[in-house]
Amino acid sequence: MLGCYPGGVGSQIGRIFSITTFGESHGGGVGVVVDGCPPRLAISVSEIQRDLDRRRPGQSHLTTPRDEQDHIEIISGLFEGLTIGSPIAMWVGNKDARPEAYEEMRNLYRPSHADYTTEAKYGIRNWQGGGRSSARETIGRVAAGAIARKLLFELSGIEVCAWVSVVGKIASQVDREAVQIGEIEATPTRCPDPVAAKKMEDSIEMARKKGDSLGGIIECVARNVPPGLGEPVFDKLDADLAKAMLSLPAAKGFEVGSGFSGTRLHGSEHNDPFVSDEAGVVRTKTNRSGGIQGGISNGELIVSRVAFKPTATISVSQDTVDTEGKSIVLEARGRHDPCVLPRAVPMVEAMMCLVLADHLLRQASTDVLPRIS
Repeated sequence: MLGCYPGGVGSQIGRIFSITTFGESHGGGVGVVVDGCPPRLAISVSEIQRDLDRRRPGQSHLTTPRDEQDHIEIISGLFEGLTIGSPIAMWVGNKDARPEAYEEMRNLYRPSHADYTTEAKYGIRNWQGGGRSSARETIGRVAAGAIARKLLFELSGIEVCAWVSVVGKIASQVDREAVQIGEIEATPTRCPDPVAAKKMEDSIEMARKKGDSLGGIIECVARNVPPGLGEPVFDKLDADLAKAMLSLPAAKGFEVGSGFSGTRLHGSEHNDPFVSDEAGVVRTKTNRSGGIQGGISNGELIVSRVAFKPTATISVSQDTVDTEGKSIVLEARGRHDPCVLPRAVPMVEAMMCLVLADHLLRQASTDVLPRIS
């Protein structure tokens, strides 16, 4: 088959603040190259490591027991604690990879994994772990997201936080205007509602003991986002957020503001009336738009939710076929999360930070002439 589409382009995101991730789950390691970060941003290894520690496996009884410390190494792009305007390369070596545990996966397709589709696309696949489809790829995103997080706060005071909102049929009640990361990190579920968090923890533990898994929803907010971020028509802020979030492993749905529930309202109920606050700043009385209108931020709280499916790797017997099309029964082994949501929280935050950082810099390159009075 002829074509001119280069392989590997799907590993990059962002126009100005852009990242490219690399590596496989059971290869030598994983990493990221960040391009477009302005010079003279103060950033330390500890700031990046803080978010990676929230993502790493083996952090609680609710996560995979794979023992990886995920210590980040910054290879280039920093000098004396400051970015220098050149690409920032970061790397984490795989220390506890066990490719032999996947030997039986060499010639079969795991249900709801990327085994079959990857082989259909490339004619070859790394059957040791999930290869590029493994959640281990997100180490690079979280590391880059930590830099984007620092840039957003330094330039505009923007803060991003996410939490587990729903696990299975258990929903939480959280004040999205006031919730802080400290409250979120107080429980292994990363749900700041203590009552719901305990129910979630018990439910995840029960699924783990049965060799099964659970899905759910992560909610993410961005505070202090200035109006004007977003590029109509195809690079709308919510469109870019949707692409970023849905690129995460196991992500199956995304919504902003009222999302799908808004379809049950009349326009007169759903519209956000404009008002002027005490300082004369244009605000909205409600926020069903989730801080984005016409694909452009309006200065209100950006509110988004990401739906994650139950972890595909389970110990329950499942019907599948081998690479020759013969029916077999799979009883998966290996180490996996009974619920991806607790570890996915920093991943969702990272993608929000990366998209906002890119659009903040894009707006800075757009709004350069004096405003017309």
